[in-house]
Amino acid sequence: MKSFIISILMIVFCFASVFAEDARLISIEAEKIRASVLKKAELEEKQAKKEAEISRKKILSDKNALTASLNDLKSEINDLKLKNKRLEKENKKLAEKKARLAVEYNSKDAMAKELTGFIRIAAKDIDALLGRSINSAFNPDREKKIKPVLNKSRFPGMDDIKSMVEILFDEISVAGQVRLIDGPMINRAGRETVSKILTLGNFTAAYQADENGKNETGFLLFSPQSKSLFALSKLPPSFLSKKIKKYMAGKSADVPIDISHGAALRQITHRTSLKSQIQNGGPIVWPILGIGLFAVIIIIERLLFLYRANINADKMMNKINSLAQAGQWDEGINICEKQKKRPVPRVLLAGINSRNRTREEMENILQETILREIPRLEKFLSTLGIMAAIAPLLGLLGTVTGMINTFHVITFYGTGDPKMMSGGISEALTTTMLGLGVAIPIMLFHTFLSRNVETIISQMEEKGVALANIVFKGRTD
Repeated sequence: MKSFIISILMIVFCFASVFAEDARLISIEAEKIRASVLKKAELEEKQAKKEAEISRKKILSDKNALTASLNDLKSEINDLKLKNKRLEKENKKLAEKKARLAVEYNSKDAMAKELTGFIRIAAKDIDALLGRSINSAFNPDREKKIKPVLNKSRFPGMDDIKSMVEILFDEISVAGQVRLIDGPMINRAGRETVSKILTLGNFTAAYQADENGKNETGFLLFSPQSKSLFALSKLPPSFLSKKIKKYMAGKSADVPIDISHGAALRQITHRTSLKSQIQNGGPIVWPILGIGLFAVIIIIERLLFLYRANINADKMMNKINSLAQAGQWDEGINICEKQKKRPVPRVLLAGINSRNRTREEMENILQETILREIPRLEKFLSTLGIMAAIAPLLGLLGTVTGMINTFHVITFYGTGDPKMMSGGISEALTTTMLGLGVAIPIMLFHTFLSRNVETIISQMEEKGVALANIVFKGRTD
């Protein structure tokens, strides 16, 4: 308030110098103003003191209330501290209990997870077992009992375990049985039919059905996708079919079985006949087969010729020797005449007919007769030798053309599809196989026939010399 008065006075004094000429008026006016200001200041001072007193009383009142509240809060804090200590003790006990329970829980949880893992592994094994079991074709609903156990969001219970045990015992029981039942199957035409089915444990299944008026017997394979048995696209060899028929009829105690669960049976579908191999061999196959056929004709003709040309030369020579010593040359001529279709008797006959000539002339006649017989004996042998050489060369030619076709396919289509390259490779391998298959027997028979011809020629030479010795020995005597 005083500062306000002082500021007013300063303002008055400042205006005094400006308005000096009216100082008196201004002084009077200033005095009035000062009196008014002082009065106003006194009123304001009284009001301020009054308000200050009210505020002081209020502060004192609030102070007492705050002091009481503070005391209450201190009391409450002490109670909370006691309660906090008690709760800390309880919390410590609970923490210890929690840690103990956590250890126990982790242990049991690990055991439960391990047990669950074992159960699910066993369920997967059972599911895989049922997936390749022949018995699933007759009872396809068994897998539905296993699927819930494989669900990871579900904990397996005792009912699931009992179902697994029942399925396993049922499978063990079926796996040790041989059953002959009427059941559904997919035939070779792709149609579902009901036929007589033979199951040999879980290894092999066979069927016997009437297809198009014919009794058909073959093997069955199990399809895990469709849970059905389907017949192999090709029938087994006849000796296997006969064994299956006899076993199904109760006439035999042995039956073919595939312990590889169908892997061996699938080889039947991939078995290729000689006819199909020839068809896949390309154009070079036909010249090779022609050579083989021509060689067979020659071999048969030569075998028959040499069979007829062979004779027991030693036995015949002994008879002629006995007749020569007795001077019965006419009887010896008769013996040779009876066998004159054979080369050795013809040589001996020529020698006997020339017995009255000199030794040199007789030996020349014998040698001439032998030389005359050799072309007939060696007929077609050189041809067989040439065929044995040409056949593998044709096979090699087929191999080259087949590989050229394969490289052309690779050039146009790349190596992404092996089936497109298999045609050329098959042609190459087939011609090589047929070329060697034709050449090797031809070479064997060529050697065999050549050996027989050499034997007959040696017999003619040997018996001719022996006859000359007999004739001229008799003259000396």
